[in-house]
Amino acid sequence: MSAVPEARIPHHPLISLDPAERLRHARGQSLPDWVEMRSGRVRTFPAGVATPQSEDDIRALFDYAREHGVVLIPYGGGTSVVGHINPEPDAPPAVTVDLSQLSELEYLDETSRLATFGAGVRGPLLEAALRARGYTLGHFPQSFEYSTLGGWIATRSSGQQSLYYGRIEDLFAGGRMVTPAGTLDMPPYPASAAGPDLRHAVLGSEGRMGIITRAIVRVSPLPEAESFHGVFFPAWEAGVEAVREMVQARLPLSMLRLSNAAETEANLTLAGRETFVNFAHRGLGLLGHERGEKCMLVIGATGSSRSVRQARREANYIARRHGGLPVGPMMGTIWLKSRFRTPYLRNTLWETGYAVDTLETIVPWADIPRTAEAVINSLHRASEALGERVYVFAHLSHVYPTGASIYVTVIFRVQPDPDHTLEHWRRMKCAASETIVAHGGTISHQHGVGTDHAPYLAAEKGPLGIGLLQAAIRHCDPTGILNPGKLVAGVDARTVEGDAPC
Repeated sequence: MSAVPEARIPHHPLISLDPAERLRHARGQSLPDWVEMRSGRVRTFPAGVATPQSEDDIRALFDYAREHGVVLIPYGGGTSVVGHINPEPDAPPAVTVDLSQLSELEYLDETSRLATFGAGVRGPLLEAALRARGYTLGHFPQSFEYSTLGGWIATRSSGQQSLYYGRIEDLFAGGRMVTPAGTLDMPPYPASAAGPDLRHAVLGSEGRMGIITRAIVRVSPLPEAESFHGVFFPAWEAGVEAVREMVQARLPLSMLRLSNAAETEANLTLAGRETFVNFAHRGLGLLGHERGEKCMLVIGATGSSRSVRQARREANYIARRHGGLPVGPMMGTIWLKSRFRTPYLRNTLWETGYAVDTLETIVPWADIPRTAEAVINSLHRASEALGERVYVFAHLSHVYPTGASIYVTVIFRVQPDPDHTLEHWRRMKCAASETIVAHGGTISHQHGVGTDHAPYLAAEKGPLGIGLLQAAIRHCDPTGILNPGKLVAGVDARTVEGDAPC
């Protein structure tokens, strides 16, 4: 802990100055965070860590911050991959506000199917509390084990089965956000035409306007049945068309996840199922397809036993019409068992000398093939310019009637010098982000903005949109004490006009 500098902020009973606590709260899980933590080169730390027990404690921290020139960083599970929770290097001393103590199930209205939780509750505890009463939220992001309800709301999170349960904006019915200017209460109206929906000012606010303390969410009874099964396609394009038809037909499915050939091979190899690839080759060959690249689709169906059976039959029918080969539940079962394990692969790869990072966007169906190809090619070109090779694969992770999310994973060599590793990452991140913007994609479908995506936000929101966000932040936090540098920070005239910042 000798690398953690001495804290130089006035004492407060809610704030710990312990070096270990400050180190644990210094970074999230982005690639730069990972490189800094693994190389021991963390340069900025929170000056302290507060663990409030109540909303009154949070208000007391606001008073402390204003009095002593300190800024506050709301902290959920620390799983951010775009820099949401990092202290800014040139900002005033920062106190991380860990919301883990605000985590109780406060009330369950079974008649209305509304559950009220403290916003600091982590995914497994939230689901355990609901399942004990026969309900589920159904929100399962890959960070489920550590991320929190408040973090999901603040970053507009999407769960793996959002096709059935909805994204977090569909599940967030109301709640409370405590801001430096006052408290925003959001009653859980079933619907309202009384002006703009203020919940959407909170969704995606990333700790800039206030601290979410309580969330009321829409819950569902535990499903009677659930099924995950696999389908192999002879080509990516055939799989994309089949998935589009399934979602536009409004089949009662909970998930459609289509891997390209490279990801299919990687997933099956990691699962120790190389023989399954050969089976797919033989089966597709019998259907008249030449031996070549094969893409795997995992289909999830959730609901009553009857609706699950029907959804599976109809999905398989559509898949076959597009040259697909249904292979039963084995691949779906493998995916289900490992659905939250992928982030841990980063540890293993790092020990063997490789880094892994992900990025994502969403575009209309008509733009998916060219956008996916362009993003993958941009990563290869950025690496080749440095004399490096990378392994890149992708999948459609979330689908909608009008489009789908493209989720890309890149594996690249760790350099002896951490700065060289970071430079390689920056070149790739910049190239991919510019490509996404050029193809009309959003800079983030589910990871949020933080600091990594902030320079590209203006290309999506435009000058007026950025101005509206800045005005809302100033109104809620007039002295600028909440999470500086995130979401809309770093926006200048060039980026507001939509030019790439690289």
